[in-house]
Amino acid sequence: MPLWIPITIAAAFLQNLRSTWQKQLTGDLSATAATYVRFAFGLPVAVVYLWGLHTLGGFALPSPNTMFLIYCVIGGVTQILGTFLLVALFAYRNFAVGTTYSKTETVQAALFGIIVLGDHPSLGAVAAILVSFAGVVAISMAKSHLTMMNFVRSLTDRPTLMGLGTGAGFGVSAVCYRAASLSLEADGFLISASYTLVVVLLIQTVLMGLWLAWREPQQLLKTAKTWKVSSLVGISGAMASMGWFTAMTIENAAYVRALGQIELLFTFASSRFLFKEKTEPLELVGIALVIGGLLLLLFLR
Repeated sequence: MPLWIPITIAAAFLQNLRSTWQKQLTGDLSATAATYVRFAFGLPVAVVYLWGLHTLGGFALPSPNTMFLIYCVIGGVTQILGTFLLVALFAYRNFAVGTTYSKTETVQAALFGIIVLGDHPSLGAVAAILVSFAGVVAISMAKSHLTMMNFVRSLTDRPTLMGLGTGAGFGVSAVCYRAASLSLEADGFLISASYTLVVVLLIQTVLMGLWLAWREPQQLLKTAKTWKVSSLVGISGAMASMGWFTAMTIENAAYVRALGQIELLFTFASSRFLFKEKTEPLELVGIALVIGGLLLLLFLR
């Protein structure tokens, strides 16, 4: 089994865990501050990981170049913008439409990967991405009770455009992180991925810290008061990012993000078996399509 597959599955599991902890902060912090926490409290963990690889593992630190820094800045900023758009969607009555369109992330990552890196997915991988995407859309529609007619009619609505912008932000950031890591002349994928992660988290922490200090100074102070849960968010988020960055250094970013949709299966299992939530028929269809798409990706990529 290629190494990027178990790394991606582990990253998806840790991201699901991070989201669970992050939800506990919503009562104390604003959406922006809760997002800041994942970067600020994750940065020290990423630094320790990089230090361990360098000091204990004997990996030489790579030398950053201009293109590396450009990709890091673009990736970090587009991820923040994608997150802002996703949060802003919840202010609209028909936010479910926008969040469903935000799931185009994997498709857009494939397109950006072709444009930026020349990563041309195989026909089997394209089919797998489209099948799993259909499954994600079905799950989103089932959870929000969105009809296909409303989904199609909303193509020109603002929430739809914001949803597509969210998907673009996450898709661009994934490709930029891969491009940044590959641009380094490093001893191996572990040190290049970890170095990229530290630089990106530093950029995001500084930018969002300045934003909060300007717009929500009280929220910035509250992040320190919630340090116990925030630390759990930072640790699990940083470990998930280690997995994402490492996997995307090894393999096409679109493949990694497509396989990363296995996180939906973890979420579904939690809601069904732990919280005893009711499952809609369309949701089961979506789960089946996601599983089918992931199997196609693993065997036909």
